[in-house]
Amino acid sequence: MELIRFEKVRDGKYLKNYEITYLNKLGREKKYEIVSRRDLSGAKDLGGAPSGVSIIATNNDSLLLLHEFRMGVNRNVYNLCAGMIENGEDIEACIVRELYEETGLKVKEIKKILPPSFAAVAFSDTTTYIAFVEVEGDFEDNSSANEQISAKFYTRPEVTALIDAGEPFSSRAQLAAYLFSVGGI
Repeated sequence: MELIRFEKVRDGKYLKNYEITYLNKLGREKKYEIVSRRDLSGAKDLGGAPSGVSIIATNNDSLLLLHEFRMGVNRNVYNLCAGMIENGEDIEACIVRELYEETGLKVKEIKKILPPSFAAVAFSDTTTYIAFVEVEGDFEDNSSANEQISAKFYTRPEVTALIDAGEPFSSRAQLAAYLFSVGGI
């Protein structure tokens, strides 16, 4: 595969749309569309600086899950606490801020931050961190008027019941929930 053209086709407030033209393995042109959270000047910028974090948070052998309305699918889904890194913010400060904004909880210990990974590799160059965190405190809603979030701790049997019932999850939250339910987290 050889990239031959790279063009921004839409500049939204949060997402930028690009059309990329490749020569496929048969030498024919293949157009592909992607979105990015960043302004890209060309292929060298694809998959650059991480833009956010997903937080796998635990407290006393329970897993924090958000049940939140997601406009992109027009329904409530189970999700991890997550958010975007603000200008000048390091990943640790982002974790503390996002956890507090979405749940009111505080970071007790950041156990591990994995290297950035692609969040939606089929259609975006966005990379994010995954952080494993022990949390403490009481729930309170500090989210914006554009977010509808209900945060709760779930035991292993409760997480297993959510998965077995086919409740809607984001893919990262479902993977984290499954690993937690079988004792892997």
